[in-house]
Amino acid sequence: MSEHQRPSGAAPRLNTGVAHNARVWNYWIGGRDNYEVDQQVGDQVAGMFPVIRDVARADREFLGRAVRFLVGECGVRQFLDVGTGLPTFDNTHEIAQRIAPDSRIVYVDNDPVVLAHARSLLTSAPEGATDYIDADVHDPETVVRGAADTLDLKQPVAVMMLGILNFVLDMDRAQEIARTLMSAVPSGSYLVLTHPTTDADLGGQGNVEAMRFWNDNATPPITARTREEISTFLDGLEILPPGLVSCAQWRPDSDSAVTVPQFGVVAVKP
Repeated sequence: MSEHQRPSGAAPRLNTGVAHNARVWNYWIGGRDNYEVDQQVGDQVAGMFPVIRDVARADREFLGRAVRFLVGECGVRQFLDVGTGLPTFDNTHEIAQRIAPDSRIVYVDNDPVVLAHARSLLTSAPEGATDYIDADVHDPETVVRGAADTLDLKQPVAVMMLGILNFVLDMDRAQEIARTLMSAVPSGSYLVLTHPTTDADLGGQGNVEAMRFWNDNATPPITARTREEISTFLDGLEILPPGLVSCAQWRPDSDSAVTVPQFGVVAVKP
């Protein structure tokens, strides 16, 4: 972790009295970095919206398939992972460097829950590099400046935004963030995105009640968007096959993949 990226002053205080997205998500995918309050809220959300655990697993599996595709088939060697979340099995740098040890990965999060675990994200293969930026997705200019210390922004970068723009409630601001990040990387770069939806064709109508409960009982607040709204984050990019689909249906490893109400997409900057 670069010295200028270390948080100043005392270590951030973790609030374990309120359920938190990073820890609840960790609970849903079978991790151990969560507390009783996270488990309680996670179970209540799952009671309202039973598919949520499938969503969490599908999102994680999508990350693996997308990184393997980008490294193995597209030759990508640089990743900017925005909204990292708690480290778990097969993090972005582990997947990428398993295929191409010279891959360089920068993780971005400003969540004290994640920051406390950031050291486990900095175990790079010697041929490559990893770094962690303590920055807010709402400040994409700072993200870009920090990433430039590790990544060559004149070469293609895969910008990973899995389950992060749904925490930017203002649609115009979410679009601006996506535009700013993609404008900072050159032609041949990629945007990798997942986002929850209420679209009925993906079974997302149950999201409404569950998200209302979440916003009343946990942090940070979240929103779902329609296919049409999510597609605006891809303006100016070329969407790769199979398109903007349920993340479980994006280049699945088997024909038995379920459909979950979480869109996934990979798009390239022409």
